[in-house]
Amino acid sequence: FTRHRAAELKLTGWVRNTDNNKVEGEAQGEENAIADFLKHVDKGPRHAHVVKLVKEDREVVEGETEFEIRR
Repeated sequence: FTRHRAAELKLTGWVRNTDNNKVEGEAQGEENAIADFLKHVDKGPRHAHVVKLVKEDREVVEGETEFEIRR
């Protein structure tokens, strides 16, 4: 879900599931695309229950070309 939305919005970065049933990641791209992405992530995919979305600003990572799933 997250990677698909990021690709649609032409964002780069990564996402992963954590051992404590949370999802974490980083995304970068145009400001309006990030805002749209966060709205989708805050709602989550069908059958998901998003409790809390935490956002923090980070430094831009140079050279990223895609949005990947990390394991």
